[in-house]
Amino acid sequence: MTSPIDVEGGEASVVVDGTPQPHAKAEADQLEGRSPGRLMWIRFKRDRTGVISACVVAFFFVVALAAPLISKLYGKDPYTIYADERPELFDSAGVPVQPNGGISGEFWFGLEPGNGYDVFTKLIFGIRTSLMISVAVTLAVVLTGILLGVTAGYLGGKADYAIGRVIDFLLAFPSQLFFIASMPVVVSLFVSPRDETPTYVRVVALIVVQWVLGWMSLARILRGTTLALREREFIEAARVSGASPWRIIRKELLPNVVTPLLVQTTYMLPNFVTIEAGLSFLGVGIVEPTPDWGQMFSKASTELVLQNDITYMFFPGISMIIFVVAFNLLGDSVRDAFDPKTAR
Repeated sequence: MTSPIDVEGGEASVVVDGTPQPHAKAEADQLEGRSPGRLMWIRFKRDRTGVISACVVAFFFVVALAAPLISKLYGKDPYTIYADERPELFDSAGVPVQPNGGISGEFWFGLEPGNGYDVFTKLIFGIRTSLMISVAVTLAVVLTGILLGVTAGYLGGKADYAIGRVIDFLLAFPSQLFFIASMPVVVSLFVSPRDETPTYVRVVALIVVQWVLGWMSLARILRGTTLALREREFIEAARVSGASPWRIIRKELLPNVVTPLLVQTTYMLPNFVTIEAGLSFLGVGIVEPTPDWGQMFSKASTELVLQNDITYMFFPGISMIIFVVAFNLLGDSVRDAFDPKTAR
């Protein structure tokens, strides 16, 4: 026996012998609820620019993680000084004899003028160094911003006032100048100025300096978001039910600040990459023989390279431009996926 069953929309779904017809199943699938995260993912997949940018960013991280394996398969490392081992590849000034910086089947990106490092391996290990430092800084900044920003916004009162004044004080510093001035000071806390500074000390100093002067903007954004959320009905309901402030922050507030947090993170990481490269370019960050993105720019700006081998600047320059642009476009796509009302 057949019996019609009314469904939403005024249409009838037919059940024959207790078995729903195919079109009824399709309607049931359409009525299935979707979580905000799933909706965000669906919108993001439709954004071709965002997907391409994500693939480019993922490619850089894969290259950074696989740099030792790539170097092993390539058969070279970024520390061999070919100007000493194979002097026939260079002229009397230390410039590669072959055109275009010595690019060949043996040296894919050519040789560095002067010391003669292999440019390809130096670039991939330089990407590894810069991304490792920038990711560590970003994680420290995100944790600090969440802890202080959400706490200040939810508790208010004296806690909000104290944290707000600290943020205002640190934002008053000219960050770029302070980065340059504070690096030697932080390094001297670990190593005597008369001794050679180990690479790990410089890495720690870069992370600490960028973290101390990098968390305030995120904390202020999260504080403002939390101030708007703490007056909402679901927060008030949690208070009335007897939930502790920590539980309200962890269960109610943090899931609702994910959107600005992810968007700001996608903007912060490439910014920290360029800051780290700038410090190394100025000689207060990573120094030779440790490969680094900024250090390659510093080498490319020397008179020897500018006058004899301008192609050396091409590979680190193009790779950084592609990385920063892709990450910024990824940030725009993530923002649009979370909030489709925003117009790019």
